[in-house]
Amino acid sequence: MEIKVPQVGESIVEAEIAEWLKKDGDYVEKDDLLLELETEKVNVELNAEASGKLTILAQNGETVKIGAVIGRIDTSAEKTGSAEDAAKDKDKDKPQQEEQTTSKETSGGIEKDSTNNQQDEAKSSEKPMNPAVPKIAAERGIDPQQIKGSGRDGRVLVDDIPAEAEQKDQSEDPQKPADTEIQPATKPGADRTERTERVAMTRIRRKIAEHLLKATQETAMLTTFNDADMSRVIALRTRYKEAFLKKYDVPLGFMSFFVKACAEALKIYPEVNASIDGSDILYHHYRDIGVAVGSKRGLVVPVIRDADHLRFDEIETTIRDLAARADSGKLSLDELEGGTFTISNGGIYGSVLSTPLLNPPQSAILGMHAIQERAVVRDGEIVICPIMNLALSYDHRIIDGQQAVSFLKQVKTYIEAPETLLLKL
Repeated sequence: MEIKVPQVGESIVEAEIAEWLKKDGDYVEKDDLLLELETEKVNVELNAEASGKLTILAQNGETVKIGAVIGRIDTSAEKTGSAEDAAKDKDKDKPQQEEQTTSKETSGGIEKDSTNNQQDEAKSSEKPMNPAVPKIAAERGIDPQQIKGSGRDGRVLVDDIPAEAEQKDQSEDPQKPADTEIQPATKPGADRTERTERVAMTRIRRKIAEHLLKATQETAMLTTFNDADMSRVIALRTRYKEAFLKKYDVPLGFMSFFVKACAEALKIYPEVNASIDGSDILYHHYRDIGVAVGSKRGLVVPVIRDADHLRFDEIETTIRDLAARADSGKLSLDELEGGTFTISNGGIYGSVLSTPLLNPPQSAILGMHAIQERAVVRDGEIVICPIMNLALSYDHRIIDGQQAVSFLKQVKTYIEAPETLLLKL
């Protein structure tokens, strides 16, 4: 039986073998996880479709075409016992005299066996990790066994390796006297290449780079700004968060308010929900809103389907599920395609103001930012309010300035008066 690279999407023509989780010659059972493939959008796991002996034809790191044969499973092969089991069986067949001879080993031989057992135990206790991890960790002065893995069964991935060894100086012998003469960290005029590390872009990072460059080169992007007083939303959330959590078993966050606000505003301003296809404008009569999520593999934008028809608890549950699977690389391609509008929350990283880049073929994206207490004027008096800056980047080829500004003001209205959002006024 051949193991082929599966079709994961019409736009994806090749993939990279991230890691084989079985070895060449291993006997695998049906549904065993064989390997992980990395594409420009998602990671894909391949399971064995039958039991048999595995033959690997393409190695880790190789780029393979969709449909290519990367391995085979010999279904006629019989499962054999492990070498350990075979050794046990062999020992049982030994004559009695041989057993007695074995029992009279020298102390040196016993120590040797004990040492081997300790080595086996140490090897079995080692963390599972991708093949490139030990080399990169060694270059950065980090013990790979001390790195917390984020992969399957705690497997250490390359993305888990810290950029520098934070405790490098502390790991040195504290009793060792320091050199009396302070030496410069680097000699002046030293070759810069010795202090430069070259790391190849991952396939998904290359795709992100191409996508963002396309957004700046092929669209007439413009950004309009506004701000929103978060007082009413914060008060509503504080008042009902315990009851919400108790009933729906999910916390009430700010993102669900913005998803609902944008979904309703998109009904009023359909151009913001539209896209350009050649010389035509496609008006989408549904609101599929993408939420930008930062993961260890890069930025991904999973889509919340028909967001205008979902309740707040359904939106919160969907967002948390998508974010968790994005971080572990378990999103499917269908969950990343087909959005009509995107929301990016840079505020969770502390961003106060930014101009988010479009996510083609979409024509607009909303940027949320950190909430700050500011002095504002209310009814002729200066008061302190929690304010969030909002930014709407849009494609000026299809969306006029009036439509963009009006859309953002409508979102602001829904956030500052959430009862109008709930009543769909």
